[in-house]
Amino acid sequence: MRPTLSCLLLTFLVSYCHAQTYISLAPSLTNTAGTLAEKSNFALEVGRQWDVFSLGLDIGKTSMGKVTGRDTTAYLELRPNLNVFQQGKFTNTFTAGIGYIFNAKESLMTELTSGIEYAYNEKVHINIVFGQYFYSGRYSASDVTFFGISAMWYFTPSHIKGLLNPPTPPPSNPPPAAPSGSPAFSRP
Repeated sequence: MRPTLSCLLLTFLVSYCHAQTYISLAPSLTNTAGTLAEKSNFALEVGRQWDVFSLGLDIGKTSMGKVTGRDTTAYLELRPNLNVFQQGKFTNTFTAGIGYIFNAKESLMTELTSGIEYAYNEKVHINIVFGQYFYSGRYSASDVTFFGISAMWYFTPSHIKGLLNPPTPPPSNPPPAAPSGSPAFSRP
């Protein structure tokens, strides 16, 4: 038992050291009936990214509308994310999350989201997201689609790759320069 725990701890430490920490703000709009505030939601996510996989903890509100009585819009969600394909500064992302909505009749929340992420620089990424939330409770269930944008800030520079992209080889050294008296540098 002790060697197994030591091995798990070592694996966790190695993977933790090779990851990057990020924070993300994500406002979005759903297709539900109601005012603009009732259709709006907001999330704050903190997580870690290992190469093409990231795992974040998301806290947010399913609606920014005015609530009377107990607040049934606050949630906590675990969001694994996969960078599926990358071309230049653009990455296609896929997220499948699961969470809990506090005090709600439909308290179980699951999420399927796809996005197009743009790496503005090594620390700031912008992601246009679209997807669906599924809510379920003991007596009812519902779902809603949404569209939003997220801004992600990495505490250390990110070097993301897509799952389907092969690693890029390091740049090769340039050929040595010819001596100054060689025909390559002589003028006719």
